[in-house]
Amino acid sequence: MQALSWSPRFAVAVNRSCRKASSFRAFSSDSSNQSRGGLPRFFSDVLPPSKGSAVRVQGDEFWHMTKVLRLNTDDRIELFNGKGGLVKGCIESIDRTGADVVALENPKLVSTNTTQWHVFAAFGTLKGGRSDWLIEKCTELGASSVTPLLTERSPSISDNRVDRLQRVILAAAKQCQRLHEMTLNPPLKVRDLLPIVSQSKLSFIAAAEATPVLNVLTLSKQEPIGSIIVGPEGDFTETEVKLILEAGATAVGLGPHRLRVETATIALLATTMLWSDTWRSTI
Repeated sequence: MQALSWSPRFAVAVNRSCRKASSFRAFSSDSSNQSRGGLPRFFSDVLPPSKGSAVRVQGDEFWHMTKVLRLNTDDRIELFNGKGGLVKGCIESIDRTGADVVALENPKLVSTNTTQWHVFAAFGTLKGGRSDWLIEKCTELGASSVTPLLTERSPSISDNRVDRLQRVILAAAKQCQRLHEMTLNPPLKVRDLLPIVSQSKLSFIAAAEATPVLNVLTLSKQEPIGSIIVGPEGDFTETEVKLILEAGATAVGLGPHRLRVETATIALLATTMLWSDTWRSTI
């Protein structure tokens, strides 16, 4: 999955006069349609620092490149590092352990999206791939981070599941052409969430029979950053809800029906992201 090393080699098909020094060109998030390219895209911790230099792709990404997509030498691809870095490259050589990819241009650095919504959801007890689905859709919708919330009715999440969710995030980022990986934070207890809520300009907690979320947003000052909070199956306890509301969160309703944790999370995230995008279009 990682590119473990880079070398200042020069491919025959690449301009030999390329500079060895790193040269990142900055693009604003609004003009960064480079994130919608049509080339196969692969993750690499390390990008070639300049046109003509190379990195070695190994592990899961190498397997996907050569065994799933069956790419070969001279095929063009894109590499991204999950931090906004993107570069077009060409597969120079392949052996049993990895592929060497030569940069066809200087890497680009795309700035992070100004819309940043942070998800706090109690999904530790979800089964049957439902937590995978939640994380995948949060990544696609553009959540800045997801934090597993530990509550009385969802007190834990296994380490093995967290490792799997990291892989889900990477796969979803590649699929939706997202250049900045979503952060999966360590699990957090409700009491540790309270300072975050109190310091946030906007925090919404999904609650039964609360004012509909669209009504609340209509009356709220538009902000590009905020938090959404969703309880576990069986919901928060009354004490937990009281603590979160007293810390400064606003209760919002998501309709007349009882929703699953993952449904409520995605419904609230999609609504707030679209609302924030409307804010961005007016500035």
